[in-house]
Amino acid sequence: MTPEPAHGQIAGIVLLCGAVLFFTLMDASAKYLTQTYPVAQVVWARFFGNALIVTLIFHRKIPALLRSRQPALQFWRAMAQLASVGLFFTSLQFIGLAEATAIMDTNPVLITLGAALFLGERIGIRRVLGIAAALLGAMIIIRPGPGVFQPAALLPVIGAFTYAAGALLTRLVRSDSTATSILWSAYIGLLATSCIVPFIWQPIALQHLWAFLALSVVGTVSQVLLIKAFSLAEAGTLAPFGYTGLIWAGLWGWLFFDQFPDSWTILGATIIVGAGLYVWSREARMAKGQG
Repeated sequence: MTPEPAHGQIAGIVLLCGAVLFFTLMDASAKYLTQTYPVAQVVWARFFGNALIVTLIFHRKIPALLRSRQPALQFWRAMAQLASVGLFFTSLQFIGLAEATAIMDTNPVLITLGAALFLGERIGIRRVLGIAAALLGAMIIIRPGPGVFQPAALLPVIGAFTYAAGALLTRLVRSDSTATSILWSAYIGLLATSCIVPFIWQPIALQHLWAFLALSVVGTVSQVLLIKAFSLAEAGTLAPFGYTGLIWAGLWGWLFFDQFPDSWTILGATIIVGAGLYVWSREARMAKGQG
């Protein structure tokens, strides 16, 4: 596979970091809501709001935009995304936001390995070192113990696999426009969850409407940024930056749920940031032709 231009790699990194930020805000909203509402209803709300927003944006072009060059891949990409959202949201009922995010964020390693196995992307030594350092930081945060390694912790582990599958499929369908991928994700997620939600629906209290709205808006923004990132940069390049979600999850856990990151979490986050900055600097030097 022909490598992406260096400036495209850097743009992809910036977009992915933004996507991760908004994804963690969506996750914080979901954790808040799943304490009161069924998980399937929260997942449905995420996709309902997503579908409503993108319909309003693209309403005049929807028939044309829904035509995909690779509809089967688009379908399975959307299903992989739905699975990762459902698994992660369910885990938030039982374990902390930072813990669930740390476990889920094993997915960059899976993405990098999958890119090498299935997409033919090259993995240089510097990328390997960056990913290994970020994984070390994640393991420091996870720290095996009864507070994390309980049955519910298997949910984000499985979710990491489905997330990685979705990310790799996003690379394969990049001949479709970003709008096409967004619409397929929104509509398939909505249709699938609409088959379940009538059986578990719980009336929404007025004081919770803001959280449902936030869930929809930030979920849509994060999906747009994610799709665009993987259309511009190689999966292996983006992989280390997926770990920045650990930092944001720790911050939201402290601000919204009074779960202040301990010293080990801060150490792990520092290592993750250092690894990301190292890979970033390498990409920036390549963009300037300095090697």
